Amino acid sequence: MTIERETGCRAVMTDVLGPPEGYRLVGHDPGPPSPTQVRIAIRATGISFVDVLTAAGGYQVKPPLPYIPGSECAGIVEAVGAEVQDLAVGDNVVGSGWGGLFADAVNLPARTVRAMPAALSFEEAAVFPVSYQTAWHALVDRGRLQAGETLLILGAGGATGYAAVQIGKHLGARVIASASSEAKRTLAATGGADVLIDARGADWRDRVKAATGGKGVDIVFDPVGGEATDPAFRSLAWNGRHLVIGFPAGIAALRTNLPLLKGASLIGVDVRQFGIFEPEKSEANRDTVFALAAKGQLRPAIARSYKLEDFRAAMEDAAAGRSAGRIVLTMD
Repeated sequence: MTIERETGCRAVMTDVLGPPEGYRLVGHDPGPPSPTQVRIAIRATGISFVDVLTAAGGYQVKPPLPYIPGSECAGIVEAVGAEVQDLAVGDNVVGSGWGGLFADAVNLPARTVRAMPAALSFEEAAVFPVSYQTAWHALVDRGRLQAGETLLILGAGGATGYAAVQIGKHLGARVIASASSEAKRTLAATGGADVLIDARGADWRDRVKAATGGKGVDIVFDPVGGEATDPAFRSLAWNGRHLVIGFPAGIAALRTNLPLLKGASLIGVDVRQFGIFEPEKSEANRDTVFALAAKGQLRPAIARSYKLEDFRAAMEDAAAGRSAGRIVLTMD
């Protein structure tokens, strides 16, 4: 069984990686799904900084051409492959992929698609999987966060930062949220942050120190990089863990005597490779965060929605990083 469309499908596409101006909205129908795929009528697609970076050719791994951006979406199943058993036409679902999702329709492997939590809207569900799985993997698998520990989150009003605020509180941490604008700090407070700090304040380190009573923080969640990394690492307590999530502000250089003096660890977090090398654990993590979303305990924040035809403005908005909450493309 399939759902028949009344109009043609479109996709945002380019033959040369680069800025949003180089992308075009073109007719594009992905065709029927393979035996192990499902075809999804996309209702909303999330846009992250990494999506825009990949589209520009600035990510460490270059996608094949021609390229359609997008890594997470929510929509309705239009057709299922012959070997797919757990999904049916008409199901509301969430899907993840490396590209292909700035479009009206996509074929995705069934293993990357799952039922959409009923507590979330299409827009919320579209920005849920990657950020929340990344934050859970970082804090639980890599950081081994324990209840009662102090967690410092850089970029707390951004995609993974806001997810880390909610997950950190769920796990019993005391959360210090650092963000660059009042709107982002307000959002972090909405997510449950205990302490709010201006990321651009000249007294940033003093504020962090005061918030810990001079003891330092147990974990730094760092999706920012650049000049923020060094002072954050210096704010760690003995046996602290600094989680490297990303570096939109640039790749930092850290003096190697600092981990020695603090008995601290610098830990990389790559959820994409985690899914490749440890697929069973990755799936278990996904089950956990989706279950929490279904209970209403985890919920992303939407800053703005754009129509698919306004994709350039949406990509520029996401790249600017000024919004408190997520940027979403919506389809008719």
